[in-house]
Amino acid sequence: QVQLVESGGGLVQAGGSLRLSCAASGRTDRSYHMGWFRQAPGKEREFVAATSRSGSSTYYADAVKGRFTISRDNAKNTVYLQMSSLKPEDTAVYYCAVDLKSTTAVHTRVPWYDYWGQGTQVTVSS
Repeated sequence: QVQLVESGGGLVQAGGSLRLSCAASGRTDRSYHMGWFRQAPGKEREFVAATSRSGSSTYYADAVKGRFTISRDNAKNTVYLQMSSLKPEDTAVYYCAVDLKSTTAVHTRVPWYDYWGQGTQVTVSS
């Protein structure tokens, strides 16, 4: 079992920045591929960003490319999402998730991820 706890969400004006953190505990014998997803009211959960186990490879949704940066500190079992140039359409609950199964390919689809955090609300005002 893995427990994931997100933090860092809040209310920010358009153009502003936020940094989300996701602290993992439990099964931390090795590192795993991690991802950030978001879900806006009335919409499906969608991929935002993902990082490989080592952090050497990162992937982004087109909607956030160039504005968001995913990173990780394996010594702290923590993954970050730095969000800049925020837009009102970025408003959503943001979730981090862990993929325990994959060893090479980093996936961007929800079903690949095994454990999820409780989410943190990000609201961007215009």
